[in-house]
Amino acid sequence: MFDASPTEPPLAATADIHPTAIRPQELPALFAKRPTDSHKGTFGTVAIVGGGPGMVGAVLLAGRAALKSGAGKVLVGFASAECPVPYDAMQPELMLRAATALFDGSVPIDVWVAGCGLGTTAQAKQTLQTLLSVRGNSPLVLDADGLNQLASGQLHGWESGPLILTPHPAEAARLLGCTPREIQANRQHAARALANRFGAWVVLKGAGSLVCEPAGRCWINHSGNPGLATAGTGDVLAGLLGSLLAQDVPLEQAVPGAVWLHGAAADKLVAAGTGPIGLTAGELADAIRELRNHHG
Repeated sequence: MFDASPTEPPLAATADIHPTAIRPQELPALFAKRPTDSHKGTFGTVAIVGGGPGMVGAVLLAGRAALKSGAGKVLVGFASAECPVPYDAMQPELMLRAATALFDGSVPIDVWVAGCGLGTTAQAKQTLQTLLSVRGNSPLVLDADGLNQLASGQLHGWESGPLILTPHPAEAARLLGCTPREIQANRQHAARALANRFGAWVVLKGAGSLVCEPAGRCWINHSGNPGLATAGTGDVLAGLLGSLLAQDVPLEQAVPGAVWLHGAAADKLVAAGTGPIGLTAGELADAIRELRNHHG
């Protein structure tokens, strides 16, 4: 059975408390009205890195979600030598380029998201390591292949700045050196062990997704439905997390808030007759936008 490494400090006393349900009424920053003198710089710049060969759609889904959930500017950096597409026909507001073009500091980045469709090629690994070397103290959301690279033990510099990990059970198992069955047998312990080991906020995805802060406090999410069990929904969640953080939503509201919004968007779509069978990841962003603007 997995456990925190003996070299790590023990979990905080709050780790023994049962998870708290995520309640939207306790997340006022998600629904706060915007000041009348706002401009695009007010709501932050998100850079999303991923989309290796054959996986361009993953990073575009994350980018669209970031934009429609309120980020001021969204840049998409592809883990390839050149930008594979000139623009996103569905969302031309996204700024697309090769990932290396994001690392020269010419565009200040408030939040990084990495891993969506990143791949496992040598170029993908170098792209992520370069991102970590230029990131500074900016928050980083690490998803998908970014988590697999972290599990390999070959990444350096991920400790700098706030870190948010978004594993599904198989990814969590790689990070903790155990099996997905063991993760599912004690999801609370797994989420807390990950948070403790990496000093990170953790979203352990699945039915009743868990959110855990580094000190050990956990929340459980009750929104969502089986319509989310389809490719790309995790990319949407990663983009949404980055977007809320770029808008200066505090971590303690942004992380559980993103998880709740993601599930609530699926519930809203199903209630309107879209899904759960055949619900697609690309349909979530519009529902998320509507919830942020009209909740309550």
